[in-house]
Amino acid sequence: MGPPKATTRTISQEAFDEVVKENMDDLGMDPTEALQDAIQTLTLQGVDLSGIITCVPGESDVKDNPVIQCLDRLKQMDSGLGGQIDDKNLDEMVDLFDKLTEVCSVEGSGNAAIATKNGGVELICSVCSKIPSGCGRALVSALKTMASLLHDVQSTGTFQKSDGPRMIIGILNDNKQNLDILNSGFGVVASAATGNEILKESFMGLKVDELIMEIMSMHKKVNIQSLYDAIRVLLTPDDNRVVASQVYGYARKFAKIGIAGALVDSLHEGLASPGLVSASIALKAIAVNDEICKSIAEKGGIDALLRCIDDSGEHGNKTVARVCCSLLSKLAGSDANKSAIVEKGGMDRLIKLSARFDDDPSVLQEIMSIISVLSLRSPDNAARAIEAGAGDLAIQAMQKFPAAQLMQRNACNMIRNLVVRNPENRTILLKNGIEKYIRKAKQNHDNCKDAATDALRDLGLDDYNM
Repeated sequence: MGPPKATTRTISQEAFDEVVKENMDDLGMDPTEALQDAIQTLTLQGVDLSGIITCVPGESDVKDNPVIQCLDRLKQMDSGLGGQIDDKNLDEMVDLFDKLTEVCSVEGSGNAAIATKNGGVELICSVCSKIPSGCGRALVSALKTMASLLHDVQSTGTFQKSDGPRMIIGILNDNKQNLDILNSGFGVVASAATGNEILKESFMGLKVDELIMEIMSMHKKVNIQSLYDAIRVLLTPDDNRVVASQVYGYARKFAKIGIAGALVDSLHEGLASPGLVSASIALKAIAVNDEICKSIAEKGGIDALLRCIDDSGEHGNKTVARVCCSLLSKLAGSDANKSAIVEKGGMDRLIKLSARFDDDPSVLQEIMSIISVLSLRSPDNAARAIEAGAGDLAIQAMQKFPAAQLMQRNACNMIRNLVVRNPENRTILLKNGIEKYIRKAKQNHDNCKDAATDALRDLGLDDYNM
């Protein structure tokens, strides 16, 4: 067993204000000094001050904080909500939500934590459940606010206790034709499920997968960005509190009911689809086993990806190039798909792409990753890769970008797979001077040591451990 986890200490706003007051009254500190001393002392004691409004007494008041002002007014309105909201209240409510979203979205401000600590999550859940149908504008604003508040395990835990998942799925089910509500609603799903395995399970229990499939079928030509984000988050094992995540099983369910196929359809639209990048990332999250990877290929996924890769080079779109290469690398994990990619001219197309983006190591590292996967346990593919120019790519990129750690490591991995079963490739690469670049990568980057050592060994060098 590892060491016990340290318990984080918390403090109320009232207790914090009392510490500042005691510094002033008992120790004679001026207001600014009293505030700074309280912050420093409590921080050293391991007290979590997130969500605490740190203001100098006398110069400002907790109630002057814009987050608190918005929450107080929304609480008043929530307590008075009945069956209808008149236009005046509706406009004011939207303004309050929009202001709260704006201040809570400021990075580093701590405002989202302040809102959470002062009951913001519970309040927004309550308001959302009471907003009448037909008040779509207020609902969209409220959902955007909710997404901005769900920023850590505490806030998402409160969302869970407030029956937030059921409420959100209910809203989405009731508004399947309203794209604005769908977009903001799935934004809440994505924010809530990030880093929280319990909420992923809750949403799956509420059949969010079937709802996603239904909405994708209804809106085939429409890009709902947050829906793709929700798929990615629901299928990402990002909760370090659990030993074994269930997301692998969820991915299989997503594929089984047709979500993978629907995402492939969006790939066929190519660069014309505004959701191409998000759909590709979501599809990569679903492609968790050989069967799913092959089914994606059978639906034309490889053909679509290779076209997108070609087009990304033609149009200089680095983001599309990176994401599509990353997905293709995942699909290439299937031996059947490896053969299909190579037969469709994949090696030559990847090398051509590398020439288009020879100034961007982040693209080159993805290309090297695919070639590495394609060449794994396949001497024929390794030979094809060298013929296409993979060796030159490795040498030129390692020489040009010595500080690009991940690219350097991917290059070492690719070289290893190119030579481990192909002695003739070793001769070619060594003759062209690859050894010195591998040794530099090993010397300069800790994360390259193992990959570089393996590459040197498989190149047949005796002193590979040096």
